[in-house]
Amino acid sequence: MGQSLELWGGIECTVARIGDDFRNQSLETGHGDRIEDLDRIAALGIRTLRHPVLWETVSPESPDRTDFSWHDSRLRRLQDLGIRAIAGLCHHGSGPRYTNMLDPAWPELLARHAAHVAERYPHLDLYTPVNEPLTTARFSGLYGHWYPHGTTYEAFLKILVNECKATVFAMRAIRKIRPGAQLVQTDDMGKTFSTPTLACQAEHENQRRWLSFDLLCGMVDRNHPWWDILLEHGVSQADLELFLEADAAPDIIGINHYLTSERYLDERMSRYPEHHRGGNGRHRYADVEAVRMPLPAEELGPAARLREVWERYKRPIAVTEAHHGSTRDDQLRWLAQVWQGAEAVRQEGADIRAVTVWSLFGAVDWNTLLTQRAGFYEPGPFDVRAPEPRPTALAHAAEALAKTGTFDHPVLDRAGWWKRDIRFYRPPARKSNACRLVGAPRQLLITGATGTLGRAFSRLSDFRGLDHTLVSRDDMNIADRESVRAALACNRPWAVINTAGYVRVAQAEEESEICFRENALGAEVLAEACSELGIPLVTFSSDLVFDGGLGRAYGESDEVNPTTVYGASKAEAEQRVLAAHDKALVIRTSGFFGPWDRYNFVWSVLNTLSRGEGIEASGDIVSPTYVPDLVHAALNLLIDGGTGLWHMANLGEVSWRNFAVMVAERAGLDASAIVEIQNGAALNTALSTERGILMPSLEVAVDRFFHDSEIDWSMDAMRMAAE
Repeated sequence: MGQSLELWGGIECTVARIGDDFRNQSLETGHGDRIEDLDRIAALGIRTLRHPVLWETVSPESPDRTDFSWHDSRLRRLQDLGIRAIAGLCHHGSGPRYTNMLDPAWPELLARHAAHVAERYPHLDLYTPVNEPLTTARFSGLYGHWYPHGTTYEAFLKILVNECKATVFAMRAIRKIRPGAQLVQTDDMGKTFSTPTLACQAEHENQRRWLSFDLLCGMVDRNHPWWDILLEHGVSQADLELFLEADAAPDIIGINHYLTSERYLDERMSRYPEHHRGGNGRHRYADVEAVRMPLPAEELGPAARLREVWERYKRPIAVTEAHHGSTRDDQLRWLAQVWQGAEAVRQEGADIRAVTVWSLFGAVDWNTLLTQRAGFYEPGPFDVRAPEPRPTALAHAAEALAKTGTFDHPVLDRAGWWKRDIRFYRPPARKSNACRLVGAPRQLLITGATGTLGRAFSRLSDFRGLDHTLVSRDDMNIADRESVRAALACNRPWAVINTAGYVRVAQAEEESEICFRENALGAEVLAEACSELGIPLVTFSSDLVFDGGLGRAYGESDEVNPTTVYGASKAEAEQRVLAAHDKALVIRTSGFFGPWDRYNFVWSVLNTLSRGEGIEASGDIVSPTYVPDLVHAALNLLIDGGTGLWHMANLGEVSWRNFAVMVAERAGLDASAIVEIQNGAALNTALSTERGILMPSLEVAVDRFFHDSEIDWSMDAMRMAAE
């Protein structure tokens, strides 16, 4: 096959206009202010990078007034680092404020920007003038998400042709200055499947998906099925004939493929969530992710789509975005599947050059296609919610792929959610073992089988496809060295999560010896045994290591000063564990509440109020912690290789009394019966973090509690239950 498959990198750099609001992802992730990010990329071994030189940032006010100062320093640094840039000129944008994609002058204006870039940086030889033209045209001209917010087929097709025309003009302008410059043309590539009733609609969409590449390759002639469709929707024949010369046929076809790229159309709408329901003007149908349907595995996924692209164009291909916004294990699984799919199709003879690990510094609000400013952040190889971007497991995977072409992690022993039974809207009658990729998947060992946190870790590990063993004190006594060694030898875990311990805070004052044995000695014994075997360990501490008198939320570096036996046992445990094991992760947390058990403050408040009884609650300030958020964040950090002391609680601090009012009002219950207890000055043991924000806000967590709860806490439901 010649040269091995390369790993490229990409920065989510979209500048999208929504109404009169411009969103710049480089600024929202902080990358725009961190030139040192380029050194982080180079350290991974990446030597080709999709990098923005965007029209909207260079010439925001006039096509002839340019400011290249930011790009000068970045492109110079890339040269120094030996990284080849693929210059992106317009990334999901409609251009600066003085134009838009329906403007007949748009192609010439973008070409003028392209000429400015080529003149300024004659060393650049790889260009993407317009990223994902077909996708951008759909979102801007057909679905109305982005400017100019069109919602017609005419607007969609005119925008698409204008984008492709701009690509032709831009490459002509660039090649006048750099004759050997190459076009790396990207677009999303999926496929539509359907019931027999909707076969015509599926075929229509499956022809449409090729349009950007077909236009640029000069394939849309009078015999092409879309020639007449384009003309019927107002595209001029002169514009279509422009492409027949094919002088801007892609030198490298860039394929972006996501789990949402493949669709399934079904007229039986009641089978699917309401937000998937729509139609085409003739039929009403649900449009859902194809991975959620029992389709043959070989028809889905990146390998199948790459194979189709090669067969159609026989041109060099690169996967130019590989990203999945999900839990860390599924992010790794998706990257592995894309890489392995690319390698497999290469072995069949296709000229596939690279896979691009995308969103190196994450992305913001792509779960709403940028239409809402909610601050929803998806990390990539680096998580920017820290004093400095923190490498995640994806960074370790990227470095291994870039330098050796392979990587491994225990979570890869199972396939992603899109291949497990949880993907189906209707669970199958028989469970499938197809998701197991090895004979004996590597295991987590979770202690605390009878506790809230241990059961939550087991439940969510099942959901995430993380094989594990949940043990009780009878299976492994963490305060007994021989018991611990025997259990580790028997289970051979790749990591241990310790949720066991003494939890009766008030009773600990009378049982200090037992409390210290279970919380401090037990954690130390487990840490020593894990250290001897090189096994990562996660264990949990409490906000009660603090006295609450600081007057603000506590960070990881604040000095502990417990005032209770329980708090002292946890402070002692922290010291012992961190001294015993350099791969230990100690997580301080606070005030659990969750949807699956009755032993928490929120359940008690709602249950008491629903019976018409009053509640007394303290004015002390805490950071309530939603158990599913804690478990997911802890698992992600464990997979990343996180160590040391971390604070994990939902963002926000609130008194117990005000927290009770918050959840009561959210349930529609009468909060007037909630009375604050006055016990002197209120204490504040809320937790903040100096290491990185990994948890969502308390308000969002409360909303999800009501969504996830197995009890309907609404006033109407409580009234009906009482009757």
